[in-house]
Amino acid sequence: MSLLQQLEERSGHQCELCASKKELSIYEVPPISAGGVDGSILICNTCVEQIKTPESVDSNHWRCLNDSMWSEFRAVKVVAWRMLHRLKKEGWPQDLLDMMYLEGEELRFAEASGDHLDESEKVIHRDVNGVVLQAGDNVVLIKDLKVKGSSMVAKQGTAVRRISLDPENAKYIEGKVGGTQIVIVTEYVKKMAEKE
Repeated sequence: MSLLQQLEERSGHQCELCASKKELSIYEVPPISAGGVDGSILICNTCVEQIKTPESVDSNHWRCLNDSMWSEFRAVKVVAWRMLHRLKKEGWPQDLLDMMYLEGEELRFAEASGDHLDESEKVIHRDVNGVVLQAGDNVVLIKDLKVKGSSMVAKQGTAVRRISLDPENAKYIEGKVGGTQIVIVTEYVKKMAEKE
């Protein structure tokens, strides 16, 4: 059974956040570590667009979280928690957050996006051109990099897929190059376009 089929069966063929039955697709919850059924949700285009572009968020659409925050599935709860934090200035989301409970590992997963932080507290990672990097983005190296502690050289032009961000330092990201997990300085990468 494919991942899509598993998610459709789990969700009853509807968006796991707002219950829409239209334009459904798989959304891997960043930062993607597990992927698969435990790290993904079935989601409609409206929810995906608003998650990916915070400036387009329609807070009334997200009143659906009143139901989906109680999901038994970790990835659904994590996304609900993140969206409630983004919207907490509206008032009603804070009431839902006060009722919501995430176990230790779920909470760490939810906090990895930084959505619970005020803008002034966020560590923002930017590539060489100043483009904001998100966990799960793909980047390309803009110069040859010697990998500390090994004889390996990561060559200019190498694609690094599904990066993770250092939560403490905006200068560092992590990703796999040739099967090896390495730390990369953000000024040596350029974000790849979604279709690349």
